[in-house]
Amino acid sequence: MTIPPSILIDLQTVTGFDAGSFVGAHEQSPVTSIRMNPNKETCLFSANEKVKWCADGRYLNERPVFTLDPAYHAGAYYVQEASSMFLDHMLRELLKDKKGIRVLDLCAAPGGKSTLIASLLDKDSLLISNEVIRARATILDENITRWGQMNTWVSANDPRDFGRLKGYFDVIVVDAPCSGSGLFRKDVRVLENWTEANVQLCCERQQRILADVWPALKQDGVLIYATCSYSLQEDEQILDWLKDSYNASTIEVPVPEGWGVVAVQSGSGMAGYRFFPDKVKGEGFFIAAMTKTEHTTDQDYPRFRTAHDKKIQQQSAYLLSDSDLVFMQTGNEDFNALRASHEKDWHLLQKLVYFRKVGLRLGVPAGKDWLPAHDIALSIDANEHLPGIEVSKGRALHFLRREEMGIPDIQKGWQLVRYNGLGLGWIKSLGNRVNNYLPKHWRIRMELTEEE
Repeated sequence: MTIPPSILIDLQTVTGFDAGSFVGAHEQSPVTSIRMNPNKETCLFSANEKVKWCADGRYLNERPVFTLDPAYHAGAYYVQEASSMFLDHMLRELLKDKKGIRVLDLCAAPGGKSTLIASLLDKDSLLISNEVIRARATILDENITRWGQMNTWVSANDPRDFGRLKGYFDVIVVDAPCSGSGLFRKDVRVLENWTEANVQLCCERQQRILADVWPALKQDGVLIYATCSYSLQEDEQILDWLKDSYNASTIEVPVPEGWGVVAVQSGSGMAGYRFFPDKVKGEGFFIAAMTKTEHTTDQDYPRFRTAHDKKIQQQSAYLLSDSDLVFMQTGNEDFNALRASHEKDWHLLQKLVYFRKVGLRLGVPAGKDWLPAHDIALSIDANEHLPGIEVSKGRALHFLRREEMGIPDIQKGWQLVRYNGLGLGWIKSLGNRVNNYLPKHWRIRMELTEEE
C-alpha cells in the first residue's frame, strides 16, 4: 500500500507521528470490533478483549459472517470501528450523567455513533439521529430500530434546517463527511479515489455544515467534531476556523498514556485527539470537543394541545412496559408512542424537521385486532410478558429468511420470536398455518448451509 506523499508530509508536523511505523501499520490487516448493547443482556463476547476507551467495546479475533448471527439482527451488538468508540469516553467525561438533555447526531448513518450516544442517555433525554442522504437514512432507521430505544428519533434533513432551532441542543455531534484517509487499510477504494482536491472540497463542505448547524447549539453547549481523515485541513485547521469564526472554546478530556491516543493542538491552541493504527488497535480517526461561549437565546417551545389518542392507547398499550407515554398518530398510517416528556419536542420539531421515525412505531389497527410493528419486537420497552416462542439458531435464521421454521403446535395468535431471550420479530399462528411478519426488506438473502 502506497500512502499519498502529501499526507506523510503534512503529518510530519503532528506530535507523536512516526512515519516508519505508520506506513508499516498500513501493511497489516485491520482489526474487527463490535460494541455491545448494554440494554440487551447476552453472554456473547464476554471473554473477548475490551476496547480501552469504551466499556462495551470488544475486539474479535476474526471477522465472522454477521449476517448469519441472529443476535446481530436482534440488536445485541453493533459492528463499529474501535477508534470511533472514543466518543463514549468523551461523552462520559463531558456529560457526567446529565439528564433531560437534547442531542443531535447530525451526520449519523449508518448509526454507530447514534447507538453509542443513545446507550448513555437517560429516558428523558432525546437524541435526534439525522442523515441528509435519504437512501442512507433507511439504513440508519433500521440500525436505530435494532438498538431498541424509544428516545432516538430518525430524521433526514440538511444541516441548515436545524439552524432554525436557535439554542435547542445541549450537544451536537458532527462526524463530518471527509476524504476518508483513516480508512485506507479497511477499504482500498478509498485510497484509489483519494486526491488533494477532494480534501479541499471536504474541508469546504465541513465548514458549511458547521456554520449551518452552529446556531442550534445552546450557550455553553458542547460540539463534538470528528473525521476519519488524517489531513490537517479537515482536522486541526477546522478547529482553528471554528475558533476564528465563532470564538469556540476548546475542551480537553483526560486520556491515560497507555491508550496510545495522541493528544494534539491546533495552531490556535484548540485540543484534539488523533488515532494512528501503529499506536492504537484501530483505524485512523480524529475527534475534538468545544463549547459555545457566545450568548444564545434558548429555543421557545410552542403551546400545544396534547395529541394523545386514548383509543390507540387502549388497543396497543399492552405491548409496552412503560405507562408514562403519549400514544399518537403521526401520519396517515403511522401510530407511535412517545415518552410524555418528549411531546413538547414533537410539537416544536415536526414543523421544521422531516422525520422517518419518531419514538416507537406501534403498528396499525386491524379491526378489533392490532397488527404490532416490527419495532416492538426489538424494543427494550416491549412488555416482557408478551406471548412468544424461543427458537434455536437454525430456526431463527429460517425466520429471518421468511421461511418455514418447522415448529409444530404453535399456540394461536401473535407470537414474538425470541433467540436467546432477544426479540427478532413477529409471527401469527392461525392453527393450520403460521404467517411470518418480518418486514420483507429485512429478510436475509444469503443462502444457508446445511449446518445452519
